[in-house]
Amino acid sequence: MAVTGKISQIVGPVIDVAFESGATLPKIYDALEISKKDGSILVLEVQSHIGEDTVRTVAMDSSDGLSRGTEVRSTEAPIQMPVGDDVYGRLFNVIGDAIDGMENLPKAGKDGLPIHRQAPKFEDLSTSTEVLFTGIKVIDLIEPYAKGGKIGLFGGAGVGKTVLIQ
Repeated sequence: MAVTGKISQIVGPVIDVAFESGATLPKIYDALEISKKDGSILVLEVQSHIGEDTVRTVAMDSSDGLSRGTEVRSTEAPIQMPVGDDVYGRLFNVIGDAIDGMENLPKAGKDGLPIHRQAPKFEDLSTSTEVLFTGIKVIDLIEPYAKGGKIGLFGGAGVGKTVLIQ
């Protein structure tokens, strides 16, 4: 059963949520949801426990229109992002919803991963060196860039360093 609480304080994107005494507090990085009057859902992420029955959260969207006493539901899970080959070429917001006009991808179970998770182990990382093709013939021919590597660009004012980086 999902735990529910009420907003006790709002300071910009930082929202404190109070739960009933004795209730199990959501874990750090768990997602909380607020159903707004317009039907949209605002997602909050727990950042810290304050006292025995209050959590401090950060809103993942605008907190405009919220008021003290508004009901908040715990999802009992962290914010998830979709994973897999279907995400290539797509745009997502911070909570994993599509913002490119196409349908949302599933992000529960094996179709998603939490946004806060352990980094991959060193032995699981790829050691192969691949070339990053920029599409600029001179760079790709004379000084190819390695994917994931670091480069330095030196040049005078107005020669296109920023354009090249973008």
